[in-house]
Amino acid sequence: MTSSKAENSEKQDGEMQLTDHLEELRKRLIAVFIAVAVATLGSYYFAEDLFRLLMAPLLNVMPADSGLIFTSLTETFFTYLKISLLAGFFIASPVVIYQIWRFSAPGLYAKEKRYVFPFVFFATIFFVGGAMFGYFVVFPFGFKFFMGFASDFITPMPTVKEYFSFSVRLLFAFGVVFELPVVTAFLALFGLVTAPMLANKRKFAVLGSFVVAAILTPPDVVSQMMMAGPIIILYEMSIIVARICGRKKKADDEED
Repeated sequence: MTSSKAENSEKQDGEMQLTDHLEELRKRLIAVFIAVAVATLGSYYFAEDLFRLLMAPLLNVMPADSGLIFTSLTETFFTYLKISLLAGFFIASPVVIYQIWRFSAPGLYAKEKRYVFPFVFFATIFFVGGAMFGYFVVFPFGFKFFMGFASDFITPMPTVKEYFSFSVRLLFAFGVVFELPVVTAFLALFGLVTAPMLANKRKFAVLGSFVVAAILTPPDVVSQMMMAGPIIILYEMSIIVARICGRKKKADDEED
């Protein structure tokens, strides 16, 4: 009888913990939704200017007096909505990252929670930095390469929808990839990875860089090469970061 009561009590505790986690997840998702929605609404006022800014790298290498076209009546309208959402997400990215951290924080020790603000700060910086690298470095080079196929009988006429999808995919891909040192630092502080471990896996990381680039970028060699290169460099940076964070963890453990 006592054993049955204990089992029922454990079952209720497990259900309560699951309910608590789901409630916490709901709160975090609501906070993320509100932050992104507010930033998106504010961005829509500047949607045309934002899209003009997004088009600039392509327009700079296109023939004179040419531009993008749209092939359906609603194409430009929905593109403006999408670019507003994109801008809203970038603006609200610190809130999004912070909410992700808060959701995982209850399972962390007090000394681990103190890393919340450095994590949010550097994760935001690297994400935006990756997107900026794609915009200022990859876009001009890549678009110039693609426009080189234009000729007297081949006229480039990219559509608004296609260009938006292509450019946004690259921006997000580079933003995510540039998070590698931040994720490595997080894992190293928890003792899940070490610098020697990463160094020993270097050859697999190089191969994985090209695989990831092939998955995240459009199916062209130029984009893939221009992503694989930075990933390899970021991996080498991650080894250095893991070494520094490993020393920090060791010092914290000795203090305890």
